[in-house]
Amino acid sequence: MAHAVVRSRALSGVASPPVEVEVDLAGGLPALTLVGLPETAVKEAKDRVRAALVNSGYEFPTARVTVNLAPADLPKDGGRYDLPIALGILVATGQLPVAAVAAHEFLGELTLDGRLRPVTGALAAALELDRSVAALILPEANAPEAAVAGQGPAYGAASLNAVTAHLRGQNPLEPAEAPDPPQRLTPDLAEVRGQGPAKRALEVAAAGVHGLLLSGPPGAGKTLLARCLPGLLPPLDPNQQIEVARIRSVQGEPVAGLDPVPPFRAPHHSASMPALIGGGSPPRPGEITRAHHGVLFLDELREFQRSVLEALREPLETGEVTVARAQASTRFPARFQLLAAMNPCPCGHMGDTRHPCTCTPAQIQRYRGRLSGPLMDRVDLQLEVPALPVAELRPGEEPAQEAEDSATVRARVSAVRQTQVARMGSPAGELNHAGVNRYCQPDADGIAFLETAASRLGLSARAYHRILKLARTIADLEGASTIGQAHLAEAVQYRRLGLDSQPRPA
Repeated sequence: MAHAVVRSRALSGVASPPVEVEVDLAGGLPALTLVGLPETAVKEAKDRVRAALVNSGYEFPTARVTVNLAPADLPKDGGRYDLPIALGILVATGQLPVAAVAAHEFLGELTLDGRLRPVTGALAAALELDRSVAALILPEANAPEAAVAGQGPAYGAASLNAVTAHLRGQNPLEPAEAPDPPQRLTPDLAEVRGQGPAKRALEVAAAGVHGLLLSGPPGAGKTLLARCLPGLLPPLDPNQQIEVARIRSVQGEPVAGLDPVPPFRAPHHSASMPALIGGGSPPRPGEITRAHHGVLFLDELREFQRSVLEALREPLETGEVTVARAQASTRFPARFQLLAAMNPCPCGHMGDTRHPCTCTPAQIQRYRGRLSGPLMDRVDLQLEVPALPVAELRPGEEPAQEAEDSATVRARVSAVRQTQVARMGSPAGELNHAGVNRYCQPDADGIAFLETAASRLGLSARAYHRILKLARTIADLEGASTIGQAHLAEAVQYRRLGLDSQPRPA
């Protein structure tokens, strides 16, 4: 047979579209030509495939070989097409029966001696496996990850010879089994001494999926509080676990089973725009996508580049980000919960009774100006975290009042989440404008209070609606069906930091 077709899959964003690897033999000078929009690593496959076939004991055709990766307008990158190209050549030259490859999809990079190296996006490919295909065959190291999808058998092979032996029925491969996810431990809320208002804010943020900003001097416990948040969140449902695992697979991270714990990403403040938002060529997910269905923690918030922070504004509203390139645009999911921490001034001690602040008014003004008003408007809770008294830090001494652990708070948070989803279809923090108008109406006293507060504090329309969403969550935590003045008063207090921290005209 002078023509063969082998099925494979590409990687485009977090999707894995199908690719047909067509191999054609024709007369002329011996050569191997790759077409179908391949990038450099794919073009180099012709040298890897030739060496792998010869070193595995097969004959490389002395003819003009054309390999087409269809569809031609889909960019192809990486070494994932080495295995299907090699199999296509074997079928086209009659060294492998055509029926052997018809019911499979193949992924894998070949070494020069015919061994298979792992590729990225194995889970994404397995999740989109064609229902008419019997199985996916890929490198041994990727097989457990592909088995997590549960879409069909995934066979892991160590070499090209192992694949051909399986296809001929001589030495069948065993289908891989999905591994159990590793246990991830998060700090317990009971480990945090004092900081009652901050713990309350964490609970409110977790219950309604609200953004939270903590401001305070160094050593106040902001980072420890932030790392407690994943332990307060309800476990991910199966669909969310699959989405998170798919993103990790596309990013090249190992996927050892489905993990019910929401992801927690904490990029360094030196992170670039592509690192945080996504980018590159071809586009790859950024930190906001890797935090999908979880928490994005930005420590030292004011140390991030302002342009990078401003790029968060649209994903915070829409739950997705689009990376545009000349050839195409790629959409990445980015429904994350923003959690941030910062110092109140460059030296960190403004308002700290233990240490005097050494910053000049001009330095403080410039420092505060790194965060724009529109960005601060999108953070629902903004709270000051004071330094703890020395007496509360004494080792070995129990706090005066027994602190609640994360499991106790998580039970309340889960109950509120279930209530809000049943009533509104989503947590309060994710409501759109129509949802706020329908589900976040206060009583008469609450409306009068909020209108007065909005007028005196100069609240924007966005801040006004976010206070309503925040009050809805506070009311649900107390089991109240109607939003009252007390709920709105607490919600307004969580917005005072943003109002006080904005530069004021002279």
